[in-house]
Amino acid sequence: MMKKAVVLLSGGLDSATALAMAKQQGYYCHALSFDYGQRHRAELTAASRIAERMGVVAHKTIHIGLDSIGGSALTDKLIDVPDHAQTGIPVTYVPARNTLFLAFALGWAEVLEARDIFIGVNAVDYSGYPDCRSEFIKAFEVLAGLATKAGVEGCKFSVQTPLITLSKADIIKAGTRLGVDYSMTVSCYSADDEGKACGVCDSCRLRRAGFEAAKISDPTVYR
Repeated sequence: MMKKAVVLLSGGLDSATALAMAKQQGYYCHALSFDYGQRHRAELTAASRIAERMGVVAHKTIHIGLDSIGGSALTDKLIDVPDHAQTGIPVTYVPARNTLFLAFALGWAEVLEARDIFIGVNAVDYSGYPDCRSEFIKAFEVLAGLATKAGVEGCKFSVQTPLITLSKADIIKAGTRLGVDYSMTVSCYSADDEGKACGVCDSCRLRRAGFEAAKISDPTVYR
């Protein structure tokens, strides 16, 4: 049988690396992106480029109107994206985002008869989001077994998090070995329509520091 996986693909550095790892492990990858009302569409354009370049079986983009509830600098343009490090959980946290993303991925996985979902969450060099931690992932796997027809009939879903314990530098090194073209990715919270990065948001700072620590040339185009 084909070894299928649903891979969450935002268009950023981490998700592109997770997709490369899934392919390297022999999975037939079905990529899933979300238009969730984020500040810019550059990352969705990047996700489409990456999916095509990396030869996924299928790529879907699902609309979720998280901007209708707001509560995050990424979905409410009245909240500024910080240009400096913050303490605690930052205002760029999007309420329940990964819970919703994984729920859609779980539904598609059940339809495909796939049992693996890949998500590029990281709990080392990250912004402190609660839905990027292993505790959340483990809890979601329990939910998947209880909330699906396949689960109650004995199938086990696995949420694969190959980046969760890696530093940003190690993620970049691993992706580079697998041939990921990071110039195609967009990580910036405030990227312009062309995908050019601001260079000062938390995501930009983590990305830049990762390339510096990895001693790999940063292909990011900054404004």
